[in-house]
Amino acid sequence: MTPIVEFRTFSAWYGDAPSLREVSLQVAPNEILGVIGPAGGGKTTLLRSLNRMNDLIPGAEVTGKITYHGHDLNASGVDPVEVRRRIGMVFQRPNPFPKSIFDNVAYGLRLHGMKDNLHDRVEKALRQSGLWDEVHKRLKASALSLSGGQQQRLCIARALAIEPDVVLMDEPASALDPIATQRIEDLVAELKNDYTIVIVTHNMQQAARVADMTAFFSVDVAESGARCGVLVEHAPTAQLFTRPSDERTEAYVTGRFG
Repeated sequence: MTPIVEFRTFSAWYGDAPSLREVSLQVAPNEILGVIGPAGGGKTTLLRSLNRMNDLIPGAEVTGKITYHGHDLNASGVDPVEVRRRIGMVFQRPNPFPKSIFDNVAYGLRLHGMKDNLHDRVEKALRQSGLWDEVHKRLKASALSLSGGQQQRLCIARALAIEPDVVLMDEPASALDPIATQRIEDLVAELKNDYTIVIVTHNMQQAARVADMTAFFSVDVAESGARCGVLVEHAPTAQLFTRPSDERTEAYVTGRFG
């Protein structure tokens, strides 16, 4: 199967500090890729590089390639705004705008000029995020009046509204209670039918529950003393957790380090 996303010997730095080193990785269409590993392993950098959020950080540099449908995302002439429309992102903590529920979801639609059938588009995104039945009678209410779990699903709806085909999630349930976490996990499983999803999580049980493939990143220390994230293993989730091919993976998933 032709990958929708591919990293080819991809490396990233922040100024003189390395973050990722020579990552090669493929993500298939409609796959859920779980990304696990200790702090400092470059997991968030991987996501931010994929939708060019790192462009906004002074001193950030990359080498190698990230391709999307075969196109180099960092090639000259590629519009990073359009990249972020096609590759949406949901952050660790819910970050609704201080606007109404409706205007939160409609924000990106208006920004990208997708104003036709605005109400229908908002409704579709809220239904996809599993939130419509809970909020359809109070769309003019402040998004800040929602619970934490509802706010995160609203942020997912906001990402889905502009019709991406890849959705990045950076620990989307880490700030939520177990019930809200379960709803997010159920939602991720449903969204797989329509989207490719890359989810970073510190919760290995969560990766085991939701991911088709899992990538384990660890921290390597160079002779210079610089710490850098490296991809140790990328495999079907069940295999990585039960029959890892690298002893560093085994040590992490069995709790002996990290």
